[in-house]
Amino acid sequence: MPAVQTDATGNADCPWDEFDPEWYVDHNYAEVREDDRRIIQMIRNFFGGIADQPPGRGIDVGAGPNLYPTMAMLPLCHEVTLWERSLSNVSWLNRQVKDYSASWDAFWDLLAHKRPYTEIEDPRQALRERARVRKGDIYRLGRRQWDVGTMFFVAESITARRKEFQHALEQFIRALKPRAPFAAAFMKNSTGYAVSGHRFPAVQVDEIDVERCLSKLECTSLKVSQIPSATPLRTGYEGMILALGRAGNLKG
Repeated sequence: MPAVQTDATGNADCPWDEFDPEWYVDHNYAEVREDDRRIIQMIRNFFGGIADQPPGRGIDVGAGPNLYPTMAMLPLCHEVTLWERSLSNVSWLNRQVKDYSASWDAFWDLLAHKRPYTEIEDPRQALRERARVRKGDIYRLGRRQWDVGTMFFVAESITARRKEFQHALEQFIRALKPRAPFAAAFMKNSTGYAVSGHRFPAVQVDEIDVERCLSKLECTSLKVSQIPSATPLRTGYEGMILALGRAGNLKG
């Protein structure tokens, strides 16, 4: 396995096209973990509580091999863009959007406990019709284009440079229309992670860091929660963080 990345490792230094989505799903989403269960319940309640707004355009930034953030936006959207840089992840997403694996049924079942998710009779068909996979860089997102957004384990997990973390978070918020609801998740104090023999960097952040950054971006109705991990996925992190809120009305 390659040596642990140093603090100088930036997003552009990483072999993203060699990211192994099958390995990642097998190690992270083969079954619903308790921390993911809690996150899904929280975003279900948050998005479900505002689903009376007209369906709009959603975006999952850095979608990677994880479908549940996009699933969580389906009742709010007539179209969802899965924005992803890695070629291997783009290929995986295109296959899953057409007909996702049975392992994701358990994740949808958690959402389907409450309205408006119960109104989607066939989530596979809904995903197939509404989701569009797009290869794109988080640092090149458009401005104020989307009505709802998610970004899960991305900004802090694509670089070891704090300025790049802050820039990624800013790009996510700026991509949303003012007052657009969003959900963003982070690994707490991650020291980096390995995927199928490749080592990827991380920026160590906690709830205070996340809340401070989002507040500076003028986000409102902000709620930042720590999600403990009773059985950690791996060594080198201290749980998860979930931020729910609405995008700020940023100028420029």
